[in-house]
Amino acid sequence: MVNVPPPGSRGIDEVLTAARRRLRRVSAAQALAAQRDGAILVDIRPVAQRTEHGEIPGALVVERNVLEWRFDPRCEARLPMANSYDLEVIVFCQEGYTSSLAASALLDLGLQRATDLTGGFAAWKADGLPTAAVS
Repeated sequence: MVNVPPPGSRGIDEVLTAARRRLRRVSAAQALAAQRDGAILVDIRPVAQRTEHGEIPGALVVERNVLEWRFDPRCEARLPMANSYDLEVIVFCQEGYTSSLAASALLDLGLQRATDLTGGFAAWKADGLPTAAVS
């Protein structure tokens, strides 16, 4: 039996490309500068990755499975700072793939300044930017 994709479906590479077309992705240095200017860096990695690789000081941890609920200004489950559609949010994961999909979802909610960190935490660490062990 040949596994034929259903009509209208897209492969993950197509989905990722479409998501990234919508984003103004930032480098690690740009993310650090934005954080210093008030942007919220959001770590969506699971605890196992944060424990193994470390974290970015000052980043807000919001695991991927609840991200949209925590940042939708319309939602009662939103975080206190998520009360504006003008909030600058930079999402990151370990290598910058899942974060692109997550940031695109935030755009869908109306957060027009949402984006992600190109290369994720790995790029941040490779650039020698501040990291910390998970406490």
